[in-house]
Amino acid sequence: MSRVGKKPILIPDKTKISYVDRLITVQGEKGSLSDMVHAAVELNIKDGIITVSTLSDDITSKALQGLTRSLVNNMIIGVNKGFERILEINGIGYRAELKGNSLVLNLGFSHPVTYDLPAGINATVEKNTVIKLSGIDKEKLGLAAATIRRLKPPEPYKGKGIKYAEERIQKKAGKTGTK
Repeated sequence: MSRVGKKPILIPDKTKISYVDRLITVQGEKGSLSDMVHAAVELNIKDGIITVSTLSDDITSKALQGLTRSLVNNMIIGVNKGFERILEINGIGYRAELKGNSLVLNLGFSHPVTYDLPAGINATVEKNTVIKLSGIDKEKLGLAAATIRRLKPPEPYKGKGIKYAEERIQKKAGKTGTK
């Protein structure tokens, strides 16, 4: 059995969970999320606790047990607390601006780059160089943050570009002009 998949999930108060025809729906203070559960695993909901069990004993089912447990746990955390990713922009003249539901980024290109935020993802810009993304769906939030970072990844010589706040850029030594 999967070590992650064996752990039970505690359902907090004010959280409603319905599981019908392999569709799990989680409703909380911040919103509602739903997802399909794979046919190789089964969810058991009793007394405020969710357990994930496998239907067979093969390695794929064990892997799907841990995956399903993590996805359901992230749904419960998301509808109650939400998730947040912070991006930092480094570089002279690099800045971000929020216009409606889109980010306008000046990243050293000849034109500003516009990124439309997906539904359910909110953004705030602080000091023109810090972008805070928040939402209840961890998968959408991570995908949006990765897409924004991919617009101008940090380069290894000066560290210019977009990076995650917790990311550490290892810088390379530049050329040394010896005679």
